[in-house]
Amino acid sequence: MNVLDIIGPIMIGPSSSHTAGAVRLGLVARKILGEEPKQAVIELSGSFARTYRGHGTDKALLAGIMGLQPDDERIRCSPQLAQERGLVFSFQEKEIPDAHPNTACIHLIGAQGQETTMVGASTGGGNILVTEIDQMKVSFSAQHNTLLALHWDRPGTVAAVSNYMARAHINIATFQLSRAKKGGLAIMTLEVDGEVPDEILEHLKAFDNFIAIRLIRAA
Repeated sequence: MNVLDIIGPIMIGPSSSHTAGAVRLGLVARKILGEEPKQAVIELSGSFARTYRGHGTDKALLAGIMGLQPDDERIRCSPQLAQERGLVFSFQEKEIPDAHPNTACIHLIGAQGQETTMVGASTGGGNILVTEIDQMKVSFSAQHNTLLALHWDRPGTVAAVSNYMARAHINIATFQLSRAKKGGLAIMTLEVDGEVPDEILEHLKAFDNFIAIRLIRAA
């Protein structure tokens, strides 16, 4: 436990779960998309669905999607800012079975046509847990630098990545692999200790069987 777990993050209120955590969910979804979002459909479940207007969760999610930080005073006027930037958005209430009470499903379309759907929860104190990306299960908090690699499920791919990271002296803190089916699309999630230099990221992008890779810097 650190001091932020006790006193909470530096943020615009009223609630660390419903505002600071929501901003971070939006930020991570933006990073996964990898380009400027132009359309956003946000489905809210549980407590998020019941209280999002009163707690400003809608404004916080929009702020994160646009790249604002939890302490940015512009969070309060994020819907107007979104309109100015040409970001088309909508909010829907949807019960997601077995989900954390503060769960959002964020579907983004970018300026260059990229799309992604992320499911994540605000777990308290400004902390988050991302549980699904494009219908594949993941589990990361964005408290570590996190590599997300979309790739084809082929023999030797995991070994090639782990061996390369070892040679680059980057320690893997956690590792998870999720796949749609054997031999199909898969996503590799690696939370790492320390920084990932740009040249290492570029080298990883050239790996056989890789389709896309994103670095989600700790936030």
